[in-house]
Amino acid sequence: MADTYDLIVLGSGPGGYVAAIRASQLGLKVAIVERELLGGICLNWGCIPTKALLRSAEIYHYMQHAKDYGLIAEGISADIAAVVKRSRGVAKQLNQGVTHLMKKNKITVHMGEGKLTAANALTVTDKDGKTTELTAKNIIVATGARARDLPFAKADGKRIWTYRHAMVPPEMPTKLLVIGSGAIGIEFASFYNDMGAEVTVVEMLDRIVPVEDAEISAFLEKSLKKQGMTIMTGAGVEKIDIGANGVTASIKAKDGTVASSAFSHVIVAVGIVPNTENIGLEALGVAIDRGFLKTDPMCRTNVAGLWAIGDITAPPWLAHKASHEGVIAAEAIAGGHPHAMDPKNIPGCTYCHPQIASVGLTEAKAKEAGYAVKVGNFPFIGNGKAIALGEAEGFIKTVFDAKTGELLGAHMIGAEVTELIQGYTIGKTGELTEAEFMESVFPHPTLSEMMHESVLAAYGRALHI
Repeated sequence: MADTYDLIVLGSGPGGYVAAIRASQLGLKVAIVERELLGGICLNWGCIPTKALLRSAEIYHYMQHAKDYGLIAEGISADIAAVVKRSRGVAKQLNQGVTHLMKKNKITVHMGEGKLTAANALTVTDKDGKTTELTAKNIIVATGARARDLPFAKADGKRIWTYRHAMVPPEMPTKLLVIGSGAIGIEFASFYNDMGAEVTVVEMLDRIVPVEDAEISAFLEKSLKKQGMTIMTGAGVEKIDIGANGVTASIKAKDGTVASSAFSHVIVAVGIVPNTENIGLEALGVAIDRGFLKTDPMCRTNVAGLWAIGDITAPPWLAHKASHEGVIAAEAIAGGHPHAMDPKNIPGCTYCHPQIASVGLTEAKAKEAGYAVKVGNFPFIGNGKAIALGEAEGFIKTVFDAKTGELLGAHMIGAEVTELIQGYTIGKTGELTEAEFMESVFPHPTLSEMMHESVLAAYGRALHI
């Protein structure tokens, strides 16, 4: 006899485990199936451990600049093995936390490979080959994604790395090539640059972090070059030859010239591939678009009783988007009426140095959409707290609909902007206009005052610049 549930969640990443918890809170009998580690890629090999690495690099950076703060720190060095050990410890602690949450919420955990046998049934095969049959009224597929390989440079964990290899490096790179300048590529470029590697970033599009506002991209490129990185945009890696002590990469520059350069290691960060193969979707006739599952605003697929969330669905491919989709799906399954998620209200964060955060439309996208816009821009150098922190590099940009005062987008670069962006996200979700932002009192002295000033600047009212 199969074990029967109200809901089975296939995959325990930030989408899957949150969906399971919310469903349990709503009174459903829930099971979750995980083939590797509870918490998925984000918690174990992505968002969290990378932030631990970046924190170590940030402190190392500050220690090297201690004299700027009136302090003396001599003989500073980095121990990459110890840095990695700390990062893995953070991931382990959070993995244990998710295990506790499953027990607390009375969610049955099945460890093993899950494969759908029907819209309401799946088989779990554990590491010993034992199979367990599970059935449920509803199944949420939350199997996530993996790094995309380059066809001519498949990751080997030695010289060519994905993000996963880059988190547990067998050795410290001396000269590193990063292919791709999205969030993952730029974060690792920033980490290894701060740790002392010579870093080159190659981006095929005409600017780095290409999903961000053009002014943010330009500011970041200038900052990274100032930190010693080599940035090549409009460029592509055409060939990689692996040797005993490194690799040789043939890089085609923007002007069409091709040159070969030697590197100790390569990180490939050119996107993701959804984990939708070999889990039974094909036989069920689930609608798929370029590998990603098609869903309605409540996360339903075209197959009754089958739902999908997270990186196997439409972008943006972000952990917090997956978690929110998990809540939406769980509430809809339980008979509630959740609000559909608006992608324009999903913030994005990149934890390089300086940090980047944004929500909504860029200035260019707003104009393309036909809006007449009012744009405010306020620099960190005009903020007392930023100067006191020794972090006067950056700016905050806001884009408003000139007709209605609706906040269309907000874009930030600088210290701790990943913590600031949520203020604008709440404003967008609550459909606030420039008036509410202007009339809100921001505490002094804080970095958040720049958010206020940026809004004021859009209407010619900035006070401190």
